[in-house]
Amino acid sequence: MATASAHKSLTKCTNTFLLFPLSKKQHSIYTLHLHQRPLCNGCYLSMNGCRKGQSRGPVGTIETQTLEPVATTSMALYSLKMTISKMKSEPPYRSSSGIVRLQVPIEEEEVEAIDWLHSQNHLLLPRCFFSGREHNSFDSNGRSLVSVAGVGSAVSFCQPHPFSYWDWISIRRFLSESCPLIRAYGAIRFNAKAKVSSEWLPFGSFYFMIPQVEFNELEGGSMLTTTIAWDNTISWSWEDAINALQETLSKVSASIVRFPKQAPPTLILSSHDIPSKIYWDIAVNRALEMIKKNNSLLTKVVLARSTRVVPTTNIDPLTWLRAKMHTSFSFSRQMHLHLSEIQKWLHITSEALAGTRARGASMALDRQIELDLLTSPKDDIEFTIVRDTIRRKLEGVCENVMIKPKKMIRKLPRIQHLFAQLAGRLRSEEDEFKILSSLHPSPAVCGFPTEEAQLLIAKTEVFDRGMYAGPVGWFGGGESEFAVGIRSALVEKDHGALIYAGTGIVEGSNPYLEWDELELKTSQFTKLLKLDLPLRQKVDCK
Repeated sequence: MATASAHKSLTKCTNTFLLFPLSKKQHSIYTLHLHQRPLCNGCYLSMNGCRKGQSRGPVGTIETQTLEPVATTSMALYSLKMTISKMKSEPPYRSSSGIVRLQVPIEEEEVEAIDWLHSQNHLLLPRCFFSGREHNSFDSNGRSLVSVAGVGSAVSFCQPHPFSYWDWISIRRFLSESCPLIRAYGAIRFNAKAKVSSEWLPFGSFYFMIPQVEFNELEGGSMLTTTIAWDNTISWSWEDAINALQETLSKVSASIVRFPKQAPPTLILSSHDIPSKIYWDIAVNRALEMIKKNNSLLTKVVLARSTRVVPTTNIDPLTWLRAKMHTSFSFSRQMHLHLSEIQKWLHITSEALAGTRARGASMALDRQIELDLLTSPKDDIEFTIVRDTIRRKLEGVCENVMIKPKKMIRKLPRIQHLFAQLAGRLRSEEDEFKILSSLHPSPAVCGFPTEEAQLLIAKTEVFDRGMYAGPVGWFGGGESEFAVGIRSALVEKDHGALIYAGTGIVEGSNPYLEWDELELKTSQFTKLLKLDLPLRQKVDCK
């Protein structure tokens, strides 16, 4: 349970990991995780499902109950509170472990999940937001799931050690194909063996959560849900779980505070790049020298930059996300690799993206830029490495791997990429963990060969990538979906935001052009919230 010291530390620091998407027209993934310290030392008002001593088998009870539909969100909250109160006085389950989801359909009031989450800004609890690329998940009435907003964690999964098979088992034991909307949302570090910087400490080596309270935005409706999880083997009883849930429900707002249509412009006080332009040029030239060596196996390495942006006021990460959802502008695609639909027929799809160009101001110029990207030897090398590496790794655990299309242009509102889609059939359900472990890190965020590229990154980069460029997504009982966290930022209260971007270095790369690509990618964050730049100050950092 929470202690007074936990409350104190929670009010001191709020760290938010943002993964930004394609445009909404492209069935974007939006991922947002908000966490407060401490996490790995015991998530606030929940249990850590990765503790030692727990059972390895499925929990004793896994169930979803649908309550009577109501008209509004406030009525749904009241219905859940009454049901939980009755369950507390008359415990319906005798099993020593379990997870139960209660959901109330809302039939009349129209609310977006992001607005509901914005209305819970007063809560000192972990929060998450997810919106899928494709609306292929459905409720019991066949309505597709658009977005999920969650507060609190019924059960969290967090450890400082690298994500392992047994950590995956710890998550899977709370999931079931019969309850497909019970999901664990989270992310994994790019390099679990690297030294962790202070800003990334709250997240551990990996962090996943099954929310206590969720708002599910559906096509043609919505649901308010709660999830109760308990396991006596790790000292979290039914009584602990239901008391914690009641504590959270007592603080959840029933009133919906909608976002203003436009965020006010904000001045940037300073912007610090690590590395600076001078050190970037040195790093890229060193990488090119290594690639050109006769005895070197290295053909590609992805070097990244961290930019600390400090505005005049604190950045509200939800406002940032909301601005992205309601703008015609788009960030470059954050998923150079996409893993989804691991279902009972064990189908898997993945995407390879590489090479970046801006869109043209006219159709003729746009077509010219497209042809330049399609015929660029440098970009073809980078793209082929990504596509063929994913293919080889899929073939290690899949049957009948297909690539279609093998190479084409994927156009986004502001940027275009080289693109290929791969699909296959996993040989067994346990290959879910194998494929996630195998595909990370992909050549799109690391390089090729992986070990040589990782070694060069470790020697070159002087900042902690954290969960930037790591797998971000969710595990479910019937399917799982992950993306590579390329277009991402870490927002810290009173410290602005760390914006991350990287570029692939292959033979023929130009350090000046690669720096321009970093500037293009990073500027999408500032432009999105209309951050004005006159006060921008560049500080050289190694």
